[in-house]
Amino acid sequence: MSKVKYYYDSESLSYKKIERRKRTTFKYAAVFLLASALFGFLFVFIASQYVESPKERALKRDLQNTQLQFELLNKKMDEAEAVLANIADRDNNIYRVYFEANPIPEAQRKAGFGGVNRYKKFEGFDNSKLIIESNKRLDILQKEIVVQSKSLDEITKLAEEKEKLLAAIPAIQPVSNKDLTRMASGYGMRTDPFNKTRKMHWGMDFTAPRGTPIYATGDGVVARADNRATGYGNHIRIDHGFGYVSLYAHLYKYNVRKNQKVKRGDLIGFVGSTGRSEAPHCHYEVFKDKQRINPINFYYGSLTAEEFSKLLEHASLENQSLD
Repeated sequence: MSKVKYYYDSESLSYKKIERRKRTTFKYAAVFLLASALFGFLFVFIASQYVESPKERALKRDLQNTQLQFELLNKKMDEAEAVLANIADRDNNIYRVYFEANPIPEAQRKAGFGGVNRYKKFEGFDNSKLIIESNKRLDILQKEIVVQSKSLDEITKLAEEKEKLLAAIPAIQPVSNKDLTRMASGYGMRTDPFNKTRKMHWGMDFTAPRGTPIYATGDGVVARADNRATGYGNHIRIDHGFGYVSLYAHLYKYNVRKNQKVKRGDLIGFVGSTGRSEAPHCHYEVFKDKQRINPINFYYGSLTAEEFSKLLEHASLENQSLD
């Protein structure tokens, strides 16, 4: 029960009861509620500025973690770009130079993406710039990888062709050094053994006993193995591809047949003296694009430097040929 309050009335010299009007009570209540509301709003405002809610703290942690992940992603892209730049440098300045292919321009490797704005969906966020730049770098990096991958595929094909070429070129002597009696005559003007006139000798003569093995000087396919060419007697022609053909003449007998595939070093026949020949030997010729060339330029596959020097010395002598 609320206390009853009195006041002293000096005129009537008596105590009178204090009567509170309802309007005054309502006014006091309204002022109190308004003050409470203002105080509460002020408290909430100050708290929101200086005190984080659990949800805000969680969002802030997520944002910091996202920033960290993008920073780590950019560091990884730095490393990937460095590795890719090294590969591109070797690709342009080593691989493509060796295989005689044009280098890929830098502008083509690092070309961006034109047309519509690919990154519009990343705009309007707190870290839009970071996200957009990271995605641009990632897209360019992916494109560089595709360009480099296609380039390496091309280099692989060129290497395979180069490997086939190196295997196909006639690169060894048709008769082994240990089986040779001597290198009788080389490429150039020589004395004909039958009419004693000087004429062009289009190959090299390797003197060896009848039945000495003759080897294919490079990979290829046997184009001919017959005696239907004037002067050559029993002879073999091997088509090596890439414009190269080798010829082995005056054979005693064959060890291959037409259209047979052979590898460098395969036994294809035996030394004889058939056709227009003065003594057992292997007459050897090399053609490039249907033109006869000096076979001595192709013996890098079987001779030491000393052996090649001796062969070069004997081949240069303008002596009498054996055919």
